[in-house]
Amino acid sequence: MTQDFLTAPEWEIAQWFNAEQPLSVAALRGKVIVLHAFQMLCPACVQTAIPQAQRIHRQFDPNEVATIGLHTVFEHHQVMTPAALEVYIHENRLTFPIAVDRADGQSSVPLTMRTYGMQGTPTLILIDRRGRLRLHHFGNVEDMVIGAAIATLVAENADAA
Repeated sequence: MTQDFLTAPEWEIAQWFNAEQPLSVAALRGKVIVLHAFQMLCPACVQTAIPQAQRIHRQFDPNEVATIGLHTVFEHHQVMTPAALEVYIHENRLTFPIAVDRADGQSSVPLTMRTYGMQGTPTLILIDRRGRLRLHHFGNVEDMVIGAAIATLVAENADAA
Protein backbone atom coordinates (compact mmCIF):
# COMPACT_ATOMS: atom_id res chain seq x y z
CA MET A 1 0.00 0.00 0.00
CA THR A 2 1.45 3.36 -1.01
CA GLN A 3 0.86 6.53 0.90
CA ASP A 4 -0.05 9.63 -1.08
CA PHE A 5 1.99 12.71 -0.31
CA LEU A 6 1.39 16.23 -1.55
CA THR A 7 3.82 17.63 -4.08
CA ALA A 8 5.85 20.46 -2.57
CA PRO A 9 5.01 23.81 -4.17
CA GLU A 10 7.80 25.86 -5.73
CA TRP A 11 9.25 28.64 -3.64
CA GLU A 12 8.71 32.35 -4.39
CA ILE A 13 12.16 33.82 -3.82
CA ALA A 14 13.30 37.45 -4.02
CA GLN A 15 17.02 36.84 -3.45
CA TRP A 16 19.54 34.09 -2.69
CA PHE A 17 22.61 34.03 -0.44
CA ASN A 18 25.27 31.27 -0.43
CA ALA A 19 24.00 29.89 -3.73
CA GLU A 20 25.77 30.05 -7.08
CA GLN A 21 22.40 30.07 -8.85
CA PRO A 22 18.74 30.18 -7.85
CA LEU A 23 17.51 26.89 -6.42
CA SER A 24 14.08 25.31 -6.72
CA VAL A 25 12.19 22.22 -5.63
CA ALA A 26 12.33 20.96 -9.22
CA ALA A 27 16.07 21.61 -9.57
CA LEU A 28 16.76 19.72 -6.33
CA ARG A 29 14.69 16.67 -7.29
CA GLY A 30 16.65 13.54 -6.44
CA LYS A 31 17.84 15.03 -3.14
CA VAL A 32 16.14 15.23 0.22
CA ILE A 33 15.39 18.91 0.93
CA VAL A 34 15.52 20.24 4.48
CA LEU A 35 13.82 23.64 4.43
CA HIS A 36 14.30 25.71 7.59
CA ALA A 37 12.02 28.77 7.58
CA PHE A 38 13.24 31.43 9.99
CA GLN A 39 13.44 35.10 10.90
CA MET A 40 16.71 36.52 12.14
CA LEU A 41 14.95 38.23 15.08
CA CYS A 42 13.06 35.11 16.17
CA PRO A 43 14.60 33.82 19.43
CA ALA A 44 13.77 30.13 18.77
CA CYS A 45 15.23 30.46 15.28
CA VAL A 46 18.44 32.09 16.46
CA GLN A 47 18.98 29.78 19.43
CA THR A 48 17.93 26.46 17.95
CA ALA A 49 16.71 26.27 14.34
CA ILE A 50 19.51 28.12 12.52
CA PRO A 51 22.32 26.29 14.37
CA GLN A 52 20.48 23.03 13.64
CA ALA A 53 20.31 23.87 9.93
CA GLN A 54 24.05 24.55 9.92
CA ARG A 55 24.71 21.18 11.63
CA ILE A 56 22.51 19.35 9.11
CA HIS A 57 24.32 21.09 6.27
CA ARG A 58 27.69 19.97 7.67
CA GLN A 59 26.71 16.40 8.58
CA PHE A 60 24.80 15.16 5.55
CA ASP A 61 26.26 14.50 2.09
CA PRO A 62 25.34 17.48 -0.13
CA ASN A 63 24.80 15.03 -3.00
CA GLU A 64 21.99 13.48 -0.95
CA VAL A 65 20.60 16.31 1.21
CA ALA A 66 20.05 19.99 0.37
CA THR A 67 19.73 22.23 3.42
CA ILE A 68 17.92 25.46 2.56
CA GLY A 69 17.20 28.42 4.80
CA LEU A 70 14.12 30.49 4.04
CA HIS A 71 14.11 33.94 5.60
CA THR A 72 10.38 34.54 5.73
CA VAL A 73 9.61 37.92 7.26
CA PHE A 74 6.05 38.51 8.46
CA GLU A 75 6.82 41.16 11.11
CA HIS A 76 9.39 43.91 11.71
CA HIS A 77 9.81 44.33 7.95
CA GLN A 78 11.67 47.62 8.26
CA VAL A 79 14.61 46.04 10.14
CA MET A 80 14.78 42.54 8.63
CA THR A 81 15.94 43.59 5.20
CA PRO A 82 18.08 41.55 2.81
CA ALA A 83 21.01 43.87 3.64
CA ALA A 84 20.63 43.09 7.36
CA LEU A 85 20.27 39.39 6.55
CA GLU A 86 23.51 39.48 4.55
CA VAL A 87 25.36 40.84 7.60
CA TYR A 88 23.66 38.25 9.83
CA ILE A 89 24.74 35.42 7.51
CA HIS A 90 28.32 36.70 7.46
CA GLU A 91 28.57 37.32 11.21
CA ASN A 92 27.16 33.88 12.03
CA ARG A 93 29.27 32.15 9.35
CA LEU A 94 26.25 30.42 7.84
CA THR A 95 27.25 28.37 4.81
CA PHE A 96 24.02 26.76 3.60
CA PRO A 97 21.93 28.44 0.85
CA ILE A 98 19.48 30.99 2.22
CA ALA A 99 16.57 32.45 0.29
CA VAL A 100 14.56 35.58 0.99
CA ASP A 101 10.84 34.79 0.76
CA ARG A 102 9.16 37.13 -1.76
CA ALA A 103 6.93 39.77 -0.18
CA ASP A 104 3.29 39.67 -1.12
CA GLY A 105 2.78 43.40 -1.52
CA GLN A 106 -0.76 43.14 -0.13
CA SER A 107 -0.22 41.13 3.04
CA SER A 108 2.48 41.02 5.70
CA VAL A 109 2.80 37.26 5.10
CA PRO A 110 5.27 36.48 2.30
CA LEU A 111 4.33 34.23 -0.61
CA THR A 112 6.15 30.97 0.18
CA MET A 113 5.10 31.14 3.81
CA ARG A 114 1.46 31.46 2.73
CA THR A 115 1.70 28.81 0.00
CA TYR A 116 3.08 26.28 2.49
CA GLY A 117 0.58 27.27 5.20
CA MET A 118 3.28 28.08 7.74
CA GLN A 119 2.04 29.25 11.15
CA GLY A 120 5.23 31.12 12.02
CA THR A 121 8.91 30.57 12.58
CA PRO A 122 10.77 28.38 12.99
CA THR A 123 9.12 25.96 10.59
CA LEU A 124 10.87 22.81 9.39
CA ILE A 125 9.83 21.14 6.15
CA LEU A 126 11.19 17.91 4.68
CA ILE A 127 10.75 17.21 0.99
CA ASP A 128 11.65 13.77 -0.35
CA ARG A 129 13.63 12.89 -3.48
CA ARG A 130 10.45 12.96 -5.56
CA GLY A 131 9.55 16.48 -4.46
CA ARG A 132 6.84 15.41 -2.02
CA LEU A 133 6.14 16.98 1.38
CA ARG A 134 7.03 14.49 4.09
CA LEU A 135 7.20 16.69 7.21
CA HIS A 136 5.80 20.13 8.01
CA HIS A 137 6.50 21.17 11.60
CA PHE A 138 6.05 24.52 13.34
CA GLY A 139 8.51 24.94 16.20
CA ASN A 140 11.76 23.24 17.03
CA VAL A 141 12.49 19.58 16.32
CA GLU A 142 15.08 17.70 18.38
CA ASP A 143 18.31 16.89 16.51
CA MET A 144 17.95 13.12 16.96
CA VAL A 145 14.38 13.18 15.63
CA ILE A 146 15.17 15.26 12.54
CA GLY A 147 18.39 13.33 11.91
CA ALA A 148 16.46 10.05 11.91
CA ALA A 149 13.78 11.49 9.62
CA ILE A 150 16.39 12.77 7.16
CA ALA A 151 18.29 9.46 7.24
CA THR A 152 15.05 7.57 6.55
CA LEU A 153 14.34 9.72 3.49
CA VAL A 154 17.93 9.39 2.27
CA ALA A 155 17.67 5.61 2.59
CA GLU A 156 14.54 5.47 0.44
CA ASN A 157 15.19 4.20 -3.06
CA ALA A 158 17.15 6.86 -4.92
CA ASP A 159 15.85 5.42 -8.20
CA ALA A 160 12.38 6.61 -7.23
CA ALA A 161 13.40 10.24 -7.81
